[in-house]
Amino acid sequence: MDNITDRKLPFSITAEQSLLGSLIIKPDAINQVADFIGAYDFYVSEHTHIYLALHELFSINRQIDYITLIDTLVAKGVYDKAGGESYIKQLVSSVPTAMNVKDYAKIVKEKSMLRSLIDAGEEIVEAAFSQHENVESIVELAEQRIYSIAEGHDSKNFVHIEQLINAVYNNLADLAQNGIEARGVKTDFRDLDMMLGGIGNSDLVLIGARPGMGKTSFALNIATNVAANSGKKVCIFSLEMSGEQLVSRILSSEALIDSYLLRTGGLQYEDHRRLAEAVSRLAKLDILVDDTPGISVTAMKAKLRREKNLGLVIIDYLQLMQSDRHIDNRVQEVADISRGLKIMAKELNVPVVCCAQLSRGPESRTVKKPMLSDLRDSGSIEQDADTVIFLYRDEYYKEQGGSEAQAAGNVAEAIIAKNRHGSTGSVKMGWMPQYTKFLPLTDKEEPGA
Repeated sequence: MDNITDRKLPFSITAEQSLLGSLIIKPDAINQVADFIGAYDFYVSEHTHIYLALHELFSINRQIDYITLIDTLVAKGVYDKAGGESYIKQLVSSVPTAMNVKDYAKIVKEKSMLRSLIDAGEEIVEAAFSQHENVESIVELAEQRIYSIAEGHDSKNFVHIEQLINAVYNNLADLAQNGIEARGVKTDFRDLDMMLGGIGNSDLVLIGARPGMGKTSFALNIATNVAANSGKKVCIFSLEMSGEQLVSRILSSEALIDSYLLRTGGLQYEDHRRLAEAVSRLAKLDILVDDTPGISVTAMKAKLRREKNLGLVIIDYLQLMQSDRHIDNRVQEVADISRGLKIMAKELNVPVVCCAQLSRGPESRTVKKPMLSDLRDSGSIEQDADTVIFLYRDEYYKEQGGSEAQAAGNVAEAIIAKNRHGSTGSVKMGWMPQYTKFLPLTDKEEPGA
């Protein structure tokens, strides 16, 4: 078998030249290819520089023609004037029309992906032969590299700042046109969304609370809201409850049926009617549930990578997860998990909302509102999270015995203790304990009334 390094890497000089020639002839054609072709998809380094120069002229609305392109390339030191004129003429003459620009771009992209696969294969083979990492880590490396290539954002490829600037400008234009609707994933709690500015793709959001405060219910409310409003897939990892128990909670919230009656079967005619309507609505939503106990970040990623049109991931809850590594120190293990969740959110480019238990710190204080230092097991959770939201209900502590059923106050507070993209503060929400449902107070000022 020939050594892989002795083989010629796949590329098409003709396709690259034809693509660039088409863009010189018809500069507006950049709009047709810019969303899937990057400068570093070109194999020939000169072609990378020419594509970057075309992109620069296009982004600053300068006229693109034979003269302006050569001037830009000479200014950047890519060519001297004579050499530039000669090669640009060759590119223009290589293609008579820009009609097939998408086809040329497709060939260039496919060759680039093949080179990335070869690069990934060499890295995976080297890792396997070296045996410096455990098998799980090598498998994760292989999955991550192949997934990144398949999704078109291979981590080994550079992205030029100009392409990122264009993406930022496009986002600004979207914000100007659509306002709050363009600001990331919406929880459908308007005051909370206004303060958060939406949940960004690749954000790790932690919902922290003491037991009984409703963090699972809040996460499930967000899950159903996102699935209903976005049309995207929502994946829920339930490490504490079974899938049936979790869906029972969702049905209680959506049908506004007392969760106790739903568990015991004491439903009346009107309850059955509302339940049937809720079932009809929920069945149309793209919500997937996984109730594997003690699942690891690697196992989560393996499952999520197979799902298309993913809009949100919910995890209930962090402290029940297992690390991919054998670590005796629990604090270090939780730190490893939280870091893995942030990396997962970034790799999948999807928001991850994770519930987390708090320590008993609030119980011992006069003012019992939670703080970042109350995050249980590891301070790295605070560091890794983009947003930390604490749930607090004052009535919970006013009842002796402190069970959720006894503390049936109807006002809750979402405390935004950390927000990497915006302001911190608190938002009042309605809480309907019998239905395990949160709702905006502006929608219903007397929840449960």
